[in-house]
Amino acid sequence: MSRNQPVQGANLDQWLSYLETLHPKAIELGLDRIRVVAQRLALTIDCPKITVAGTNGKGSTCAILDSILSNAGYRVGMYTSPHLIRFNERIRVNGEQATDEEIIRQFERIEAVRNEIALTYFEMTTLAALLLFQESRLDAVVLEVGLGGRLDAVNLIDADCTILTSVDLDHMDYLGDTREAIGWEKAHIFRPGIPAICADPVPPQSVVDYAAQIGADFWRFGRDFNYSGDRQQWAYGGRVQRRSALGYPALRGANQLINASAALAALEALHPRLVVTQQDVRMGLLHVSLPGRMQILPGLPATILDVAHNPHAAAALGQNLDSMGHYPHTYAIVGMLHDKDIEATLAKLSRRVDRWMCVSLDGPRGTSAAQLAEVIGRITADPVQVDAFERNSVELSRAKPTEGRRPGVRAAPRPAIAKRDVTVTSFNDPVQAFTEARKLATDNDRIIVFGSFSTVGPVLQALRLEGRDVI
Repeated sequence: MSRNQPVQGANLDQWLSYLETLHPKAIELGLDRIRVVAQRLALTIDCPKITVAGTNGKGSTCAILDSILSNAGYRVGMYTSPHLIRFNERIRVNGEQATDEEIIRQFERIEAVRNEIALTYFEMTTLAALLLFQESRLDAVVLEVGLGGRLDAVNLIDADCTILTSVDLDHMDYLGDTREAIGWEKAHIFRPGIPAICADPVPPQSVVDYAAQIGADFWRFGRDFNYSGDRQQWAYGGRVQRRSALGYPALRGANQLINASAALAALEALHPRLVVTQQDVRMGLLHVSLPGRMQILPGLPATILDVAHNPHAAAALGQNLDSMGHYPHTYAIVGMLHDKDIEATLAKLSRRVDRWMCVSLDGPRGTSAAQLAEVIGRITADPVQVDAFERNSVELSRAKPTEGRRPGVRAAPRPAIAKRDVTVTSFNDPVQAFTEARKLATDNDRIIVFGSFSTVGPVLQALRLEGRDVI
C-alpha cells in the first residue's frame, strides 16, 4: 500500500493525485486486475446497460441516450471520460454530477480491498463510477469506453446493448495502425446474442466478421437503421420502429444525426425493457448538451470550442466550419498531445485557418507550442502536401456526399490550393492564447479552440470564471 495514501478527511484532489501513483504506467490495458477487485467488491449492476465505443462520437451518443432516457423519467447513470474542468463531470447520476463525497466513498471502498493489486487511474475511477451506480437504484446505465474496447476497463461490464460509433486512426500505439486492427479491438465490446449497433457507414470487415463469429445481434447503419430528412426535421427508421417529425439535436455538428440514429437504434433494440415515447425523443434531442463539441459561444466574434484531436474529428470540424460562411480571419488556438497524429490532424484545417496560435500542454504527453509551430510551418509552406493529406485520409462522409449534415445545406466548395498570408505564434498555455485572440479578432472574424480536452478545458474554465454560462 502506498505511503501516500490519503488520510481520513482528504479531499477529492488529494485522492486523484494519489490514484496517479498506484500503477507505474498511466495506461496499462487489461481486464485481469480490475476483474479481481470487482469480484472482491461483489460488483453487479442489474439494470439495462449500454456500452459505447468508437474513435469519435462516443460522448455525443452517450449524452443523447442520457437525455432521452432522463426525459422519459428513467433514473440514468452515465460514465464518460475525460473531463473538461472537474473530474465530477465523468460520473453523473440522474443528470447530476456525483459529489466529491460520493466519489471519495467509493475510492475508500476500493482501497480497502485491492491490497496488492496496482490499479491504474482509469481503472480506479471506472470502479468508483460502477460502485456508485450499483448503490443508486438506477433504471439504466450508459458507459463510454475510454480506449479501444477489448482491454478497456469499461469492458468489464457485460452490456445489454453495445454501440460502435466510428472506427478511424487514433491511439495507434495501443490499438494498431489500420482501421481493420482498430475495428477488431473496438468490436470486442460486442457480446453473443446481444444487440451490437454499428454506426460507422463503412465499418472495417474485422468488425463485421467479429460480430458474426460470436453471434452478436448486429445492427448495421444503412441496412438495419437509417435516417432521412429535410431542412426542418428528420426521421429515424429502424428494423421495426419509425420515428418521424423529429427536431434536429441541440448538439451542433455534421455527424450528429448518425449519433442520434445509433442512440435510437439502441433504444429500439432494448424495447420493451426501456420504453420511450415520441415526445421523450423530441425533448431529449432538444435539451441534450455536451460542452466542447462544436460548441459555439454566444456573441461576437464567433467562437467555437471543439475537442477534435485526430484526423477524423478534425475533418468533421472542418466541414462544420465550412457551413458557417466566410470570415476575414480565422484564429485557431491549438494544443495537442504528442501521441496523436498531429500533422494529419492540423492539415485537415490548414485551408480554414490563417492565424495559428500554438499552445504548450503540460504533462508527459504534452506537446510544446514550438513543436506545433514547426509542424504548421511545414504544412502551410507546402499546400500540395495538405491536399495529399485530404485525398489520402479517411473522411467522415464515407457513405454518401450528404451524409452527416442537414439535407439541403450544401458544404462550401473546397478552396483552391494557394499560399496565403498565414501567421503562426506560440503561447505558454491555452488561456493566454485565447486572451490574445480576443484582443486581435474583430467582430467579423472567427476563433476556434481545438486539439485536446486539455486545450478546451482551461478556456472553458476561464470563461466560467468570467461568469459565462458555458458548462
